Amino acid sequence: MDEKITQIIKKPTRTDLPNVVELPEGDNNKYTTFALAIMQLPKIDVRDPQQLQARVIEYFQLCADHDMKPGVAAVGLAIGLDRRRLWEIRSGSSRNSTIPQECKDIIMGVYDSLETLWESYMINGKINPVSGIFLGKNNFGYQDKQEYVVTPNQMQTADPKVIEAKYDALPED
Repeated sequence: MDEKITQIIKKPTRTDLPNVVELPEGDNNKYTTFALAIMQLPKIDVRDPQQLQARVIEYFQLCADHDMKPGVAAVGLAIGLDRRRLWEIRSGSSRNSTIPQECKDIIMGVYDSLETLWESYMINGKINPVSGIFLGKNNFGYQDKQEYVVTPNQMQTADPKVIEAKYDALPED
């Protein structure tokens, strides 16, 4: 009777770096290939709504082809705008006055789509919660704070001489 011996060989873990995240083999290639594909896209005129819309569709198709989650910085790279400029457009900053309203509307639609995807990833456990919170605060304007409303006491104030007399009447220790 032949016995099969199964030997489990564990990959040694790194102990020299705390909290290190080791990617499965091939992930670095996947992420780098995706970034290269975006970097190699020819420049477009972000003031041309047809070019902008076509690039947005091309970007989302690249995400699908590479099985990658879309992101604000990556879509900014694809269309030729920094993520901060995208935020300025979304928040209505006047700094982007050279971009026509039709193109701003396209960018705002892209931003809304990214926020919807982010929310879906968070709700369905498809993104690390800490990373998701970071992205929500930094890319979509979410805040984690409590506000307190303090109203002044409406008691009538006494004459300072009356208050002084009350303190004078207190027994001394």
